[in-house]
Amino acid sequence: MRFASLGSGSKGNAWLVESGSTRVMLDCGFGVREMSARLARKGLSPCDIDAVVLTHEHSDHVRGAVSFARKAGCPIWATHGCLSMLFAQEPSDGVVARRIDGHEPFDIGDLGLRPFPVPHDAREPVQFVVDDGAHRWGLLTDAGHVTGAGGRGRV
Repeated sequence: MRFASLGSGSKGNAWLVESGSTRVMLDCGFGVREMSARLARKGLSPCDIDAVVLTHEHSDHVRGAVSFARKAGCPIWATHGCLSMLFAQEPSDGVVARRIDGHEPFDIGDLGLRPFPVPHDAREPVQFVVDDGAHRWGLLTDAGHVTGAGGRGRV
């Protein structure tokens, strides 16, 4: 298994995980042109990506997801809450959407993805542990939310 951060921060987030003949992008927070340039630095193009898997619908995680998936010809995998927010913002014409349950593992090619819910100010946010049968890699970002005021837990 190999993985790479294609960008992480308030201006955009994306990670690439691959094993065997499968390449999955976790989040796609950059526009198509920028994402293509970041992939090119890894010797890849959009058509080399088998799926875009989203953690949640905030723009720094999904900004280019729909247009990238359309260009790459790959599906978007996300929770119902994330997909409903994503497609309310941008038409899904020509993009295959696959709904995941935040508690149920699923496979994409040679990779097993195990989502787990996290507290965050989004609709059904999840993070992932990715497994190829020999190795595991975990992604944990944007976990947490502002707690109520009133003493303990005050931010």
